[in-house]
Amino acid sequence: MKALRMEFYKCRRRKIWLAPLLMLAAQLTWGLYSLRNADAKELAQGWASILYNFPILNAMMTPIIAAVVASRIADIEHKGQTLKLLETIQRTGALFDAKFLCAAWTMTWMVVMQTVAVVIFGLYQGFLGAPPWDQIGKHLLATWSVTLTILLIQLILSLLIQNQMIGMLLGLLGALVGLFSLFFPQSLQRLFVWAYYGILYVSAVDWDPDTRVVDYYFTAFDWQGMLCIVVIFVLLYAIGRWMFVRKEV
Repeated sequence: MKALRMEFYKCRRRKIWLAPLLMLAAQLTWGLYSLRNADAKELAQGWASILYNFPILNAMMTPIIAAVVASRIADIEHKGQTLKLLETIQRTGALFDAKFLCAAWTMTWMVVMQTVAVVIFGLYQGFLGAPPWDQIGKHLLATWSVTLTILLIQLILSLLIQNQMIGMLLGLLGALVGLFSLFFPQSLQRLFVWAYYGILYVSAVDWDPDTRVVDYYFTAFDWQGMLCIVVIFVLLYAIGRWMFVRKEV
């Protein structure tokens, strides 16, 4: 807990919250613009539609935001060359845990605020019916799990490598993979962490190429995919923590 309090203290003026806040603003701007003239059918399918489109936005934006947050958490030690000093007064594993929890807190409130904004936006737009809380809950769980896994990858890289541009390049690459993986077969999607925003959809879309009519509807949640991302997270955490503890500083 002391290590965690120290991480929050070190981050208090680094404006780590700014990047997630800008992402939320961009997503809500897109939502307001795309549904500004929604007709009766679009409003009837509004909840399924917005829960289909937000994972796409997350796949495009969240890897970059995770890279920025992880870099801001890690570069303070690289710039000050304080990792060796910190490891003389606390366990290296505890330092890794504290940095991840500090970064995870930032990304968690971003995911929660995004979900709250989706509900408020749907009510404001007049989506038909009450908010589907079960589907919204699954969407929140899926978004949070994938986001923290991506954040973990970025933090491991940012802590192990002093050049933070490498982490940023991975974030950009992850955003591209997350977007284009939506067109991959699901068997291939499961090989990429960034693709799990698409795997863990709570809604689906039917598009008729002849009439150009789009229909959104809720679909069964992929609990197997959810278990898979949890296993990936646990393995990455164990391996990344071990590598950081063994790292020569």
